[in-house]
Amino acid sequence: MLAILKKEINSFFASPIGYLVIALFLLLNGLFLWVFKGDFNILDNGFADLTTFFTLAPWILIFLVPAITMRSFCDEKKQGTLELLLTKPVSQIQIVLGKYLGSLLLIVMALLPTLLYAYSIYKLGNPEGNLDVGSTLGSYFGLLFLAAAYTAIGIFSSTLTDNQIVAFISAVFLCFFFYFGFEGLSSLNLFGDTVYLEKLGMENHFKSMSRGVLDTRDLLYFLSIIAIFVLLTAKRIQTKNINKKDIIGLSTFVIGLLVLNVIAQSIYKRFDLTQDNRYTLSQAALNTVSEVDSPLIVDVFLEGDFPSEFRRLKEETRQILEEFALYNSDVTFNFINPVADETTRDQNIQQLAQRGLQPFQLSIKESGKSSQELIFPWALASYNEQTVKIPLLKNNIGATDQERVNNSIQHLEYAFAEAFKKLTTTKEKKIAILKGNGELEDIYIADFLKTLKEHYNIAPFTMDSVAKAPEKTLKQLEGYDLVIAAKPTVPFSEEEKYVLDQYTMNGGKSLWLTEAVIMDKDSLLNETGRAIAVMRDNNLNDFFFKYGVRINPVLVKDMYSAPITLAIGEGNNTQFQPLQWPYSPLAANNPNHPITNNINLVKFDFASQIDTLKNSVDKTILLRSSSLTQLEGVPREISLEIVTQEPNPETFNKGHQTLAVLLEGEFTSVYNNRVKPFKLSEDKTTSAPTKMIVVADGDVIKNDVVRNQPQELGFDFFTKRNFGNKEFLENAVNYLLEDDGLINIRTKEIDLAFLDPQKIVEQKNKWQLINLVLPLLLLALFGLGFNYARKRKYT
Repeated sequence: MLAILKKEINSFFASPIGYLVIALFLLLNGLFLWVFKGDFNILDNGFADLTTFFTLAPWILIFLVPAITMRSFCDEKKQGTLELLLTKPVSQIQIVLGKYLGSLLLIVMALLPTLLYAYSIYKLGNPEGNLDVGSTLGSYFGLLFLAAAYTAIGIFSSTLTDNQIVAFISAVFLCFFFYFGFEGLSSLNLFGDTVYLEKLGMENHFKSMSRGVLDTRDLLYFLSIIAIFVLLTAKRIQTKNINKKDIIGLSTFVIGLLVLNVIAQSIYKRFDLTQDNRYTLSQAALNTVSEVDSPLIVDVFLEGDFPSEFRRLKEETRQILEEFALYNSDVTFNFINPVADETTRDQNIQQLAQRGLQPFQLSIKESGKSSQELIFPWALASYNEQTVKIPLLKNNIGATDQERVNNSIQHLEYAFAEAFKKLTTTKEKKIAILKGNGELEDIYIADFLKTLKEHYNIAPFTMDSVAKAPEKTLKQLEGYDLVIAAKPTVPFSEEEKYVLDQYTMNGGKSLWLTEAVIMDKDSLLNETGRAIAVMRDNNLNDFFFKYGVRINPVLVKDMYSAPITLAIGEGNNTQFQPLQWPYSPLAANNPNHPITNNINLVKFDFASQIDTLKNSVDKTILLRSSSLTQLEGVPREISLEIVTQEPNPETFNKGHQTLAVLLEGEFTSVYNNRVKPFKLSEDKTTSAPTKMIVVADGDVIKNDVVRNQPQELGFDFFTKRNFGNKEFLENAVNYLLEDDGLINIRTKEIDLAFLDPQKIVEQKNKWQLINLVLPLLLLALFGLGFNYARKRKYT
């Protein structure tokens, strides 16, 4: 076998055609990846990985491999040396493997110079070295298996004829068919189960490996292809005719491999070599589709001719959905371009907008010209006649294109898992919306209530009945898993506080959106544009103090704040203009907690400040102001004239102020060692493990109302900016109520590697030259050395 292998290599490099074939392979890769503008250009894409190379390489290998293998047995037949070779003391399998391994080694040698691409990306990364080495190695491993399968097909094709051109064309056709041909075939119903024939193609298996994920099912598939074609080649070169025994043996071997592959679909192991394990879905996410027994269809509207960032978002979306589909075959997905057809474009845009799928306006620069395109970064998931919408784009305020894409990709797994959970699980948890203490009217919390209804059963709960039947009221309240107090303005009685305290002692969760100052924007809409902010006493100071927090009667002013929109001018010259408003701080999130990880800034209005106190309850700060803050005590006059005054940054020196806190653990009763307002049959002084969130502003949950219609929570009608209020509150409720770990997916960190744009501008020509010319120089040096050694040996 070794002698045959050496002969294959020597005969290949003894001819100038061998060098020409490899040089053409390297030249095509270099031009498409580094010079030509297009989807494959690494520098234009801006991502520090070799994804485009592993997308392009299979297609170039379809021509490279047959060019290397076409002479293997074809020349032996033509020159009449095959019969002589068969008389040697080696078996037919050994002859085939000798030629097969020789050809494969030649292909590996052709691939070695492409490692220079990885080095170039390593140097161009932002920061330098920002390359996922594990993913790159795994992808090369997948490319080697694909090349090995191509080689087996090429070797077999060379036995079909004694004409090299025919052998080349046959190998190209077979490689193309096995790589891409099955994609065009429809599904097959086998024994009552749907078998998707595309899974029989190499592309389906290579795509998984090209991401840096090694799956035993993919490895077994490629090994099976190699084994079948090696065996077929051995049968083709035998001198005797194929008899019935050979056919039975070959059929048994193929059937055995098929059965082994079927078994491997149930018993397998995956190795995610990516640094952040981005292609390994959490068990909590997989559980959302584990019980799906009928088609769950996902329509993704992220289709079209996009810039590289959105193409990457599209591919990552596809790969996440493929992972769900691999776990449960009833999950299927389609990518749709709703604006592709000009005749139905406007109608489709209108229909999608009516369903709440707002388009994103994209600026595209091409040939020095800018154009605007609409894309719909949304998906719709349908199951059992129910449909939910899934946002795919996280358009955070002030984020760069790279940050926007990274945040969006990090959010994908949770977005799809949450949507699937809505479709596949019944509403079990119950939420009580507290009433009777001057809370916000329903129209001002309508948008958030509408969102909650998709997950949970919600109902108003009035505390008025406490005065007549406190114990009965407590029993009724204990039937709810969570209570939400949305900006109460009327003080709570001791009886009401005792009921809420015992509700907490029995393990009840609560979300408090309250404040210690009476002030809102509506109070300023008068002729003077002034109002007095005074302290609000809801009789909850001792309530929160005992649990470990204190809401202070001060106002937080922040230089990093949302604008207020005011009418400027008179008569026909009146214009609405957004002006900076320091009483609307934009709270930064805690990136280390699933409630606030990767959400937009949360808008507050006249927020109070929270102190945390030492006790046994664990406290996590969820939201806080920027470091440029002032604290103003009350009573105090607030005037709209402040927008005309230039703020002095030196006076904003109070540092970060806490605006929202999570409390977790075992709480001590507010009425421990105190006189109880009424007697209970089972009074508890220590709670079961429970959770509570306190937010120092009731307006966080308040949506705008325009023409008596509630608007989307967190959306500013005038500035068209989306704040993170809705997502924060939704995550808060999910965290308080969920015990399946789904919310924890939000803390999964996925960091896309980007190239340094400044280096690309400054060093573009240098790296284009290196990756285009250096591989060819290495090939030339190898050729000179090889021929020098050959001449010296045989002279």
